[in-house]
Amino acid sequence: MKRVLAFAAVAAAIALIVLFVTAQDLTYVGAAKCQACHRTDRQGRQYPIWEASLHAKSFADLATPRAAEIAKSKGVSDPSGNAACLGCHAPLAAKAPELKAEGVSCEVCHGPGSAYKKLSVMKDKAEAAKNGLVVYADRSAIQSLCLRCHQNAQGKVFDFDASWDKIKHPVPGK
Repeated sequence: MKRVLAFAAVAAAIALIVLFVTAQDLTYVGAAKCQACHRTDRQGRQYPIWEASLHAKSFADLATPRAAEIAKSKGVSDPSGNAACLGCHAPLAAKAPELKAEGVSCEVCHGPGSAYKKLSVMKDKAEAAKNGLVVYADRSAIQSLCLRCHQNAQGKVFDFDASWDKIKHPVPGK
């Protein structure tokens, strides 16, 4: 009985958070807004890690001869304008077209930053989550997000552990 009550309490809390977050008019602000705080050693150099990653170059990748070749094999004439291609290479293109050149940026994984971008909010992880910051319960949840695009993408095998080692960006000491 205690387990049922505990589960119900957790479910209710999650529902309230979802209602609160969805009730806000959350908008995407772009990676440049994240850069201001997330470029330092103290914050784990999260922005530079992203900036040097293939995620930051994923939209530009759609303009390569290889992308044209793949697109042609799928009957797509312009991969940089195709919704299926943009779904993984520039996931914010439909919601925030001005940010599509960022590729797979901060807010693709962490949610629209308009309500949590303030330093006063970001100092408190729970407060940031209440304001739209997507926080992952565990490694498995992160892997599930990654697999939305990387599971057998263009026939390539995805090694989550190796890929996560390249892109992970924890705050030191936390």
